Amino acid sequence: MFQHQKHLSVSTAAARAGPVAENFGFLSLSFCARMALLQSVLCQVLSWKGICLVLNVVATGLVAVAAVWTLKLLVRHAWYTHKLSCFNKPPTHSWLVGHLGQMQSTEEGLLQVDDLVQKYKHSCCWFLGPFYHLVRLFHPEYVRPLLMAPASITVKDELIYDHLRPWLGQSLLISNGEEWSRRRRLLTPAFHFDILKNYVAKFNSSANTMHDKWCRLVAEGQTTLEMFDHITLMTLDSLLKCAFSYNSNCQESTSEYVSAIVKLSDLIIDRRQNILHHWDWFYWKTEQGKQFKQALTLLCVLQDEDGQGLSDEEIQAEANTFMFAGHDTTASAICWTLYNLARHSHYQEKCRQEVMDVTQEQDGHEIEWEDLSNLPFTTMCIRESLRLHSPVQAVTRRYTQDMALPEGRTVPQGAICLVSIYGTHHNPAVWTDPHEFNPLRFDPTNAQSRASHAFIPFSSGPRNCIGQKFALAELRVVVALTLLRFRLTPGTNPELGSSSGGVRRLPQLVLRAEGGLWLQLEPLNPPNVKEPLDE
Repeated sequence: MFQHQKHLSVSTAAARAGPVAENFGFLSLSFCARMALLQSVLCQVLSWKGICLVLNVVATGLVAVAAVWTLKLLVRHAWYTHKLSCFNKPPTHSWLVGHLGQMQSTEEGLLQVDDLVQKYKHSCCWFLGPFYHLVRLFHPEYVRPLLMAPASITVKDELIYDHLRPWLGQSLLISNGEEWSRRRRLLTPAFHFDILKNYVAKFNSSANTMHDKWCRLVAEGQTTLEMFDHITLMTLDSLLKCAFSYNSNCQESTSEYVSAIVKLSDLIIDRRQNILHHWDWFYWKTEQGKQFKQALTLLCVLQDEDGQGLSDEEIQAEANTFMFAGHDTTASAICWTLYNLARHSHYQEKCRQEVMDVTQEQDGHEIEWEDLSNLPFTTMCIRESLRLHSPVQAVTRRYTQDMALPEGRTVPQGAICLVSIYGTHHNPAVWTDPHEFNPLRFDPTNAQSRASHAFIPFSSGPRNCIGQKFALAELRVVVALTLLRFRLTPGTNPELGSSSGGVRRLPQLVLRAEGGLWLQLEPLNPPNVKEPLDE
């Protein structure tokens, strides 16, 4: 009985296990079939014929994407060409290429601007292939509506400012909209007159250091010096003292930072000239892209009315911007002012006498805050030099709406407006003998006859240069002290001698001179320079 039940149980278990076994076998067969199918597909794909098929599909997709992109680019180019037909257009290579390759950052490039201003008077359109569509403007009546437009509709364009972004970040110079408004609100108090007063002693200190070095070099027989080398270090020293309370001693040693500034400027100009380098994915793989490395990690503490401060990244961006815009542009302005006074000895002597009259009762021959308003002719010479040799040659803008200009012309939304500071300052329809150095243009009696936007070295409107009062104060202090201690005459590069020819301007991020700006110095035997105490 027991054995019979055991046999029955075994039979029943076998019967029940039968379907499970069959299912397992089916699954095994199904898995094998799938693997076989996958192997077959892989063999076909990995075969030469399969690879060609995959590549063909990929290539077809890429061609389709490229075709769509090209079509959109050409349609956009045709649209802007039509919209900008109200502006005069200089001769082009072709409809597609436009003026690509015609802009130069050289002396010849500035002469080209002179020709455009002479021929077109106020504006012209300019196409860099089908990629960038510009309106170049060089007359106060055309410049004013653009620079005075509300910041809410003004955008820093990608042609110039995008190339600065890896270096200067989303700083005040580059940011837009509410982000820009907040940063401007945070930083404006740093340039109040009450704060600038305290900087004058630091300007004196940095200028004294430079002049002491000049006296040593002249005593050693080196009477002709390159101005940018020395003055750039001086303005860097001054900025570090004013903005970061940091005594760098950079004037007594080679500055890696200044060398990096010059290198970055060269790389940015080179990148601007090469249209392929405008795409980041390509540029960062090139040798030039690999050289574009710079870091600055100086911090400052700023907070808005809600107690919300700048992040570390924002502070680094503003520090980099201050370091560049705060010393390089001012150095350029000082160099060219001294150059212009060296070329016009009668104006130089008049400025020197004015400075002597102001400082004759002061021990140590220092310039104080109150003295700055008592240097009217020296200030006129500085302003005329800023007109003739403006540190920044142009600013660019885009607008989020159409912009109306005189005579029924309209700049369409999205087009790049290149406001030529150089062209406006050298426009014969605005300035008589615009290439001549004539400080009397800025005599107060002539102010009413001058158009409001004829003189724009610091730009204008809501997005003007936040540091222009700082720059003008430093300019007056350094120029005044230099004239008090040295007589300046034009010089030449000692290595080239008389074969160097005239000075050739070099419009980079700021205006420099090819081969340097050389002046000959004659010390005027001032009393011992007294180092002012920094407060």
